[in-house]
Amino acid sequence: MYTFNAEKVKNECVLWIRDFFEKNGAGCNAVVGISGGKDSSVVAALCVEALGRERVIGVLMPCGEQADIDMAKLLVEHLGIKHYVVNIKDATAGLAGAIPFELSKQSRENLPPRIRMATLYAVSQSHNGRVANTCNLSEDWVGYSTRYGDGAGDFSPCSRLTVQEVKAIGRTLGLPDVLVDKVPIDGLCGKTDEENLGFTYEELDRYIREGIEPESEKKEKIDRLHRMNSFKLELMPCFEPEI
Repeated sequence: MYTFNAEKVKNECVLWIRDFFEKNGAGCNAVVGISGGKDSSVVAALCVEALGRERVIGVLMPCGEQADIDMAKLLVEHLGIKHYVVNIKDATAGLAGAIPFELSKQSRENLPPRIRMATLYAVSQSHNGRVANTCNLSEDWVGYSTRYGDGAGDFSPCSRLTVQEVKAIGRTLGLPDVLVDKVPIDGLCGKTDEENLGFTYEELDRYIREGIEPESEKKEKIDRLHRMNSFKLELMPCFEPEI
């Protein structure tokens, strides 16, 4: 029977973050994009425990009005970390308007996450930082991330942890329940993740960890999404000349 020891994994992840910074930027700061959801909340809290709150910088990046930005503010206040608010509305509109053709629906939806990642790297390079990736295994498994958007970063504490495991670690870290249990919304089209996906994260996590298959239609969709998006989890293919 599958069991998950949240305390043990949390402690191991904290040590892993410390080790990463010792090897890849001793004294550097962790820069985390803060959405107010469980993933960015848990990653930020892990970084605080690993490095101390003085070395963690949160970046809130609404695109115009963000209905749940109060959750992001709650997180940075709870952790007591330095943070910046950068509204990306004008940058998104400016780039979309400069492109000399009508963007596809998918291009329009993925533009803000990519501008947010550019923002995080601008903050990071100005503050001796390393950018945290905030993806989890469940989302990555079915490609529910934006390539070179929220799928980017310098180090990734949670990309091998399922949604249920991330939640368990969030509770171990003492995060407010409202952040851990917040219904995930993609922030792109206004729907919840599960509405977009057509299955629940609990169903997906059981399939990933325990091999418990959901109903056939959902299983087929999960398998298809995993096949289609597996390239996102691999290094960029490089031509190797025979020299």
